[in-house]
Amino acid sequence: MIVYAEVEFIIQTAHSLKEKRAVLQRMITRTKQKFNVSIAEIDHQNVWQRTKLALVAVSSSKEAAEREINHALHYLQSNPSWEQLNVWRDYL
Repeated sequence: MIVYAEVEFIIQTAHSLKEKRAVLQRMITRTKQKFNVSIAEIDHQNVWQRTKLALVAVSSSKEAAEREINHALHYLQSNPSWEQLNVWRDYL
């Protein structure tokens, strides 16, 4: 089972692309290390206060893949540097 999620954040503390990328790369790296998911920025690369991330988890069961995505999303939401705008999920 494959679970795909897109999550969009606004980064109020970023005042340049450099500041945005510092926050973003730290969170992407830590998420990859902590959880069994693939994660990448898929939109708003040249906008300094907004980002959209895609997360994918693959597992033999829907529940296990969804659990990994939920844990990763919860971790991303816990970052005080940004605010979540919306989340979209799909199951393949």
